[in-house]
Amino acid sequence: MNAPQTPDDGGRIPQQAETTSTAHPLADRIVDQVEALVEEAETAGQPIEVDPFRKQLFELFVTAEGAGYVVDGGDPDLTSDGLCQTLAGRWGLKDAAQESFTSQTRMHEQHVQKMRSLWSVMRMWMEWSYAWERWPEFHSKDAE
Repeated sequence: MNAPQTPDDGGRIPQQAETTSTAHPLADRIVDQVEALVEEAETAGQPIEVDPFRKQLFELFVTAEGAGYVVDGGDPDLTSDGLCQTLAGRWGLKDAAQESFTSQTRMHEQHVQKMRSLWSVMRMWMEWSYAWERWPEFHSKDAE
């Protein structure tokens, strides 16, 4: 479990051990790029839901979808749940939430910000997955 945040560490989020594997280098690269994009948006003080971040995140979704990674039970799992579990693990959010619950204290603001970012990524990824899956229903010759 991560040590509780103290004022001495500036609220930095401890990095977890890498949760990616070399068995799926494209999937690893996609997750790394999503993480970098979240960091870039946070540093810029801009929501990831607006361009240029949204556009770049969507391009990563399209790459993951095209590679067959956005499938429930897939290996690797880059569904919204799988992607967000990986990022939450990297950022230590599960440990931070458990620590906050056990100690009955508020989570550090850095963890709260990461959770907000994670929720934004998850929500957009889910919406894109849904729309992508339903696309043929509305664009087949029978729909005309």
